[in-house]
Amino acid sequence: MLQQGQQFPLTIKRLGINGEGVGYFKKQVVFVPGALPGEEVVVQATNVYPTYTEGKMVRIRKRSPHRVKPPCPVYERCGGCQLQHLDYNAQLEAKRDIVIQALERHSRLNIEALDIRPTIGMDDPWHYRNKSQFQVGVKKGRVIAGLYSMNSHELVDIDRCLIQHDATNRVTTVVKAILQDLRIPVYHERKKTGVVRTIVARVGFYTGDIQLVIVTATKELPRKQLFVAEVKRRLPEVKSIAQNVNGQKTSLIFGDETIVLAGEPYIQEVLGDLSFELSARAFFQLNPIQTIKLYDEVKKAAALTKNERVVDAYCGVGTIGLWLAREAKEVRGMDTIPEAIDDARQNAERHGFTNVTYAVGKAEELLPKWVKEGWKPDVIVVDPPRTGCDNALLKTILQVKPKTVVYVSCNPSSLARDIDTLAKQYRVEYIQPFDLFPHTAHVESVAKLVRK
Repeated sequence: MLQQGQQFPLTIKRLGINGEGVGYFKKQVVFVPGALPGEEVVVQATNVYPTYTEGKMVRIRKRSPHRVKPPCPVYERCGGCQLQHLDYNAQLEAKRDIVIQALERHSRLNIEALDIRPTIGMDDPWHYRNKSQFQVGVKKGRVIAGLYSMNSHELVDIDRCLIQHDATNRVTTVVKAILQDLRIPVYHERKKTGVVRTIVARVGFYTGDIQLVIVTATKELPRKQLFVAEVKRRLPEVKSIAQNVNGQKTSLIFGDETIVLAGEPYIQEVLGDLSFELSARAFFQLNPIQTIKLYDEVKKAAALTKNERVVDAYCGVGTIGLWLAREAKEVRGMDTIPEAIDDARQNAERHGFTNVTYAVGKAEELLPKWVKEGWKPDVIVVDPPRTGCDNALLKTILQVKPKTVVYVSCNPSSLARDIDTLAKQYRVEYIQPFDLFPHTAHVESVAKLVRK
C-alpha cells in the first residue's frame, strides 16, 4: 500500500477523463496531472485512497515525443486548460481514447465492433471561445480578473487568454482599467464586501457584435453613469452593456436580475443561415466554428427526407431543431427553462418556420402525452447536460420506439451509460467525437442509434 509522500516510478498508460496521466503501481491506479501517455515519471503520492492514488510529478525520466511547450504564460497556474503541453494531433487521438475508456467502464457494448471515428478537430485550435467569464479581484492595490487556480483560492490574473477570441480579451482588459480608474469597489468573497464580482464578455463571431455584462453583488453600482460613459468612450465596439445582480453565495455566475445599462438588450450571432439574438443570460455554444460541424453531423445522422417528425429534447433556444427544420415534416422541442422556450419560439418565428413548436416541460412527461394524442416521432435528438439523460426519458424512448435516436453528448461517461440502457432496442451505428474545446480535457460526441 502506498503511503502519502512516498516517491515511486510510474509508466503512464493513457489520459484520464480530466486530462491527467493514468498509470498503475502494484495494480493500484494512480492519477498524475501533467503526465502524458508513454512517459516514465517519478511520482510523489499526494492523496492515497483505498481504490486509487493521486500523485504529483517529481521528474520525467522518459519524455513523450508529443510533449510540447505550452504557449500560455499562466498555463501551469490557471487550470482553465489541461492539455496545452500535448501536441494538438495527439490531443485529438487522446479524446477518442477517452470516449473508448468511458464505454469500457460504463457499458457492456462490444467495443471492438463499434465504429468510433477519429475526433474532428480545428484547423486553428486557438482563440475559439466567444465568451469569457472572469472573476474580479484586487492584488497589491490593482484590479485583476481571471480564473481561480486549481484547488485553491488564488485568483490568477489573465491578460490575454489564448483560447478566448481577442475581442473578449480586449474588453476584459479595458474594463479592468475602468474599474481601477473610477475606483469602483471590487467584491471580496471572504469579507462579503464590495460590488463587482465578474466581467462577462461575449462576441458574435460572425457579426462582430460585442456584449459586456458586469455581475455585481448589489443592485447599487457606484458611479454607474461614469462607468457606462467610459465603456462607450474606450470600447465603442460594444453594442450591449448590462448589469446582472447576484448577491448569493454560489458558484453560479449569474443571478436572476439583469438590467440593460446601455445599447441593445441583446447581440446578434449567425450560425450557417440562422441568426440568433443573445440576451445577457442566453446560453449559446462557446465555439461557433466547431458547433456548425457538430450540427451538420446531427443533420447527417438524422438523415431526414422531409417526411419525419422530430423531437428536440433539451432544446434550449432551439438551435438544433431549427438546424433540422427545413428537412423535417415537423419539429417539436421542449425544455424546462421558460426563458429558453421563449427565445426558441422567437428564433423559429424570425426565421419563418411554421413546422416547429416548443413546449415548456420535461420530455419524459410531454412525449407520452403526444403519443397518446396520435403524434409519434420518427427521430429523437437529445443534447442533455453533463449528467446525461433522465432515466425516465430513456424509459420513454424505449416505449415510444422512434426509428433513430441522435445523442449529442458533452460527457463520455454519461453517454456510455445512457446508450448501454438504450442498447436493449437500439444498435449504435457510429460515434463521432468532436473537439469543441481544444487544449482542455472536454470531448463532445454525436452518436447515431438505430432501432434493431
